[in-house]
Amino acid sequence: MLPRARQPVFDDDDVARAEAALRALGASFQDWIADEVAKVHAAREDAQRAGWSHEGLTALYEAAHDAKGLGATYDYPFVTRLAASLCRLIETPEGKAAACAAPALIHAHVDAMRAAVRDRVRTDEPPAARALIEALEARVRALGVAPR
Repeated sequence: MLPRARQPVFDDDDVARAEAALRALGASFQDWIADEVAKVHAAREDAQRAGWSHEGLTALYEAAHDAKGLGATYDYPFVTRLAASLCRLIETPEGKAAACAAPALIHAHVDAMRAAVRDRVRTDEPPAARALIEALEARVRALGVAPR
């Protein structure tokens, strides 16, 4: 028995419709990532009001983790990288303690995410963006609190 010729699963019209749908959704990505970063900002404000409590930092971690997962999906890999660095900072009890002692590093991460979305800095290709994320990641690494 001869094998049947494989037929494409999708024809050209299907692909064109899918691409058009993605382009239509792409217009919403800016709003959606802005909403995610606003949640991170609100969680940071709540954590600060709570004196950087374990619960407050855990809520901040959860918001940052969501932003980390959605940043690249919404065409903002720079936000993903910033959120990942913040997550590494506050993921462990040691990291939470270090962040409580020096909350400026938390503020720097969250403010960088807000600025990235506001100014539509999607990647770390701009030299200032690259320098910023590399400096933040280096600070987190230097604390030695990130999980291995």
